[in-house]
Amino acid sequence: MAHLARLLQFSDSTLPIGSFAFSNGLESALQTQVVKDSAGLLQYVELVLGQSARMDGIALLHAHRAVLADDYEAVVTADRELFCRRVGEEQQLMLTRVGKKLGELASKISPSAMLERWLGDIASGSTPGCLPVAQAIVLAHMGVDKVEAFVMHQYGVASMILSAALRLMRIDHIDTQRILFTAQDRVQDDYLSVCDRSLDEMTSFAPVFDLLVAHHTTTHVRLFMN
Repeated sequence: MAHLARLLQFSDSTLPIGSFAFSNGLESALQTQVVKDSAGLLQYVELVLGQSARMDGIALLHAHRAVLADDYEAVVTADRELFCRRVGEEQQLMLTRVGKKLGELASKISPSAMLERWLGDIASGSTPGCLPVAQAIVLAHMGVDKVEAFVMHQYGVASMILSAALRLMRIDHIDTQRILFTAQDRVQDDYLSVCDRSLDEMTSFAPVFDLLVAHHTTTHVRLFMN
């Protein structure tokens, strides 16, 4: 029961790691009318979830295995490889700022030697500190298996976008919960499609999303950092 309670705690959208400051490109998607309504929002959430699985999800799974094998260098490799593949300064900022915040929070309530070493390397600039790698270190130390960790990450991505949607568009909590419920249908297929991929296969083709991220970098009026 304690294990389940902690899974809920670390997947809660109110976890104080700063994810509320980012929209995962949704703000620009609305400004450019790529997303216009709840149907478009569902499609957008599913697009980002697919991209996240093929990028962040692969890095998370590799880092999780590395933590269990006590292979710190492999953890850092996954961190660096993911950072290099994320297009756009704001996407990199989101990954590293929230990742560091999660690590710092966990170090106060569930510390581990590897986590402290990783935070030290972030401070020194030796590794970027991406969120999926932070989740892998923290969750593996807590006894969370790789499937649970992947599901928690994907849930957090969808929750972040839908939380932003409530502040950016005419939509209510019922619609966002319906979208979240529907979007979670794909999580098993996404996991099975990436669980055996190597870091070299960590890639994503989502040009519309990349353009939206680039658009948001130069827009003059915005509510979110990303």
